[in-house]
Amino acid sequence: MHEQASFINGKFIFSVGGVCCICRTAVEFRAERDDEISPKWYKHWFRGSLKCRQCGSLPRERALFNAVELFYPNWKDLRIHESSPVYRGASRRFQDECPGYVKSQFDPALPQGSIHPVKKYRSEDLEHQTFTDSSFDLVITQDVFEHLFAPELAIAEIARTLESGGAHIMTVPLVNGVEPSARRARLENGVVEYLQPAQYHGNPMSHDGSLVTMDWGYDIIDFLSYHSGTSVSLIQVENLYVGLYAVYNDVLVCRKLRSVRSSEEPSLGQSSVDTASLLRAVSEEPTA
Repeated sequence: MHEQASFINGKFIFSVGGVCCICRTAVEFRAERDDEISPKWYKHWFRGSLKCRQCGSLPRERALFNAVELFYPNWKDLRIHESSPVYRGASRRFQDECPGYVKSQFDPALPQGSIHPVKKYRSEDLEHQTFTDSSFDLVITQDVFEHLFAPELAIAEIARTLESGGAHIMTVPLVNGVEPSARRARLENGVVEYLQPAQYHGNPMSHDGSLVTMDWGYDIIDFLSYHSGTSVSLIQVENLYVGLYAVYNDVLVCRKLRSVRSSEEPSLGQSSVDTASLLRAVSEEPTA
């Protein structure tokens, strides 16, 4: 499959043909920027830029959808809660094709549990949800957990709302890799305390962006498992020709298969996970 990188109308554009797992058809993946960049930095550039020209999805969205199809190919028949979605790519398919899909946003202007009269999302605080126990078969979050002040409460609440056999499938940038996870900000008596220079990501609810509170590493696996009682797997798929080629493109699958938690709380940075044993699929081109 043909790759091309060149200046077009003043923009440096990388494009490659392939197959989008969300569109299920042949597409062009394209990334654009103002200045040329060395190929060794392409994976960093692509995380927020390598879009499917048909559905607009980014690599992390395609990675998540690939995991959903792998573990729950019957997702259209399930009860799905997605927190903080953007209406494109995977989220658009979930909303359009799953009758049991519920979307929520953190909206302090709306009472918890109420529905926005126009946009139809449900107002929910992921750390203190109003859903009843076992309400969903799947919970989806895409790049949400790096913005939470109390991720231990959020994952426990997600597990509470999951039916036995269900799963929380999530993306989160594991920027610290094998190094310990580290807090960037915390909330003390309602006041934000900055432990590192403030950093913000895009936020569908605010032009001001969303504060990054955690730099996660692979020790998130033990953290999530301990605080939720779920069995956590990490999936890495790297394949440019299906648009899965970017840094921090990992997907975490937290399956509610057991109710007994570890008796010892893990310390962030002291993961028992052998990173070499992580589920990983790497190939150069898609097979027929």
